Amino acid sequence: MASALAAKIGLNSLKRRQAKNFSVRICTMESDMEFSCEVKWKGKDLFDLVCRALGLRETWFFGLQYNVKDTVAWLKMEKRVLDQEVPKEEPITLHFLAKFYPENAEEELVQDITQHLYFLQVKKKILEEEIHCPPEASVLLASYAVHAKYGEYDPIVHKPGFLAQEELLPKRVINLYQMTAEMWEERITACYAEHRGRTRDEAEMEYLKIAQDLDMYGVNYFPIRNKKGTDLLLGVDALGLHIYEPDNRLTPKCSFPWNEIRNISYSDKEFTIKPLDKKTNVFKFNSSRLRVNKLILQLCIGNHDLFMRRRRVDSLEVQQMKAQAREERARNCRG
Repeated sequence: MASALAAKIGLNSLKRRQAKNFSVRICTMESDMEFSCEVKWKGKDLFDLVCRALGLRETWFFGLQYNVKDTVAWLKMEKRVLDQEVPKEEPITLHFLAKFYPENAEEELVQDITQHLYFLQVKKKILEEEIHCPPEASVLLASYAVHAKYGEYDPIVHKPGFLAQEELLPKRVINLYQMTAEMWEERITACYAEHRGRTRDEAEMEYLKIAQDLDMYGVNYFPIRNKKGTDLLLGVDALGLHIYEPDNRLTPKCSFPWNEIRNISYSDKEFTIKPLDKKTNVFKFNSSRLRVNKLILQLCIGNHDLFMRRRRVDSLEVQQMKAQAREERARNCRG
């Protein structure tokens, strides 16, 4: 039995080696796409193909994510796709998602497609309560989400009940109040009606401007232990590293902004954060899972790089993209 199974596995791997192509399904926040890829392709070859298909040029924010056991991983750009721990069944399913978040969406996001994908991803995280959102902000965000979908409010078209099938508020917010679905719709519609004069794209940007001020926006959390063995959470985001109590993801115990960190080193499951100020204590913590440690390192390096990039003059490519976006928007306004 064992030898038959081994022979079957060996045959499958032989078939893959002999095949010149393999199929991949890419799930974006809006739709799925399928591609035929060459077996020799590296992560970057596939990633570039997806970005071209989407017409996306702000590639530095995004990545291709997949699940490995009970954690997530991001496709490495410099390594062959098939040499990574991607799912083995074809089509291989990968998720095209924002890996890094902007500090200021309005200043940083240039293309409409970039903004739209962020909007959809952040909205999903808020509705699934991965980002905590207070009730008042939830209603306001819901009204901008409605505007982004339905366009300008028109009382003749948008009659009571038009939001009956929409998921617009986190369940936690709905459960806080003894309000019917009709009452919630009335509140959201009243806000929606005040947004007259905005385009759908502008509604999405207003949504992101509110969302980016929420405490859990853009933070990746990881369970860690300090030198004393105390359970804590590490938060990695656009601004730096944050240490939280396990039961409070909203307010960090302490923070290390990127511009105040001299060095982050990692050795044998132990991370060391060395602040620029030598009078400030070095912070050490342990994370026992290798895959999670690799992910923490990736997010630290990527977020730090973007933090520094934001504080330099825009590259020629970004300047050209911004000029092109301004021209397109001006044409749309005239049209």
